[in-house]
Amino acid sequence: MNRKDFLKIMGLLPLQAAVMKLNTLHQISEHLPPTERMPILFLGHGNPMNAIEDNTFTRGFQSIAKTLPKPRAILCISAHWETKGTFITAMEKPKTIHDFGGFPKALFDVQYPAPGSPWLAQETHDLVKSTNVSPTQDWGLDHGCWTVVKFLFPKADIPVVQMSIDYSQGGAYHYELGKQLAALRRKGVLIVGSGNTVHNLGMVAWDKMNVPGFAFDWATTANEKMKKYILEGNHKPLIDFQKQGREFDLSIPTPEHYLPLLYILGLQEKDEKATIFNDALLAGSLNMMSVKIDKA
Repeated sequence: MNRKDFLKIMGLLPLQAAVMKLNTLHQISEHLPPTERMPILFLGHGNPMNAIEDNTFTRGFQSIAKTLPKPRAILCISAHWETKGTFITAMEKPKTIHDFGGFPKALFDVQYPAPGSPWLAQETHDLVKSTNVSPTQDWGLDHGCWTVVKFLFPKADIPVVQMSIDYSQGGAYHYELGKQLAALRRKGVLIVGSGNTVHNLGMVAWDKMNVPGFAFDWATTANEKMKKYILEGNHKPLIDFQKQGREFDLSIPTPEHYLPLLYILGLQEKDEKATIFNDALLAGSLNMMSVKIDKA
């Protein structure tokens, strides 16, 4: 073999390795036996300090965890990963991201060493047709993900991937993208949206942080409307949240914490019902409401 042919073959090796890995992931997917349809969750994650506290909300997460079948993997859509375009983590070992500041060292010391799932990243890429879901080795598990998932599966033994939120797209885009993930539910994947339905940090009443149930009138009104629409399965006003008036505008001044809910609603099937838990307004302008959707 001459030098030119040798270099040509060597140059093809990375491509061949990538193709072999892709083929392997497809084979894994094809041979996985189907599962019962997994439930879906929207979790109000709130203050990062919840990760190291024992309170009403963390106990709510632990309680709902007891109702869940053990998944093969978890796909999380977190409010804290906004991108232009849609990306999904595809590394074997995602890092625990402490994407916040001003908190005690004990919170920064927390690690959630769950494995990643290149298989799930590829499967998600293949399922979504409305846009390109780009696998990436960047990012990891941000606090919108690990601070709540750690209460569902504290052993960190379930593979976890995150999918980003395209900040350039409106509610209908995210709702329809959620629909396209439906097949994952019958492959043992638990899909989790993590955010907050009422989330106006600019209007937080810090002096009322420890006053149970304190809420501004607009937050209460928006929360009651949201719950009504969710429980009725009336998704259109929730998709068109920017057309619902002053109460919704104040509750959702920026959409990133609200949009994960739309992925979960998009996945709801006709024979399923929503259950609301952790429904509590805090400091006037925050809500921890969480939703589980499962067979009625």
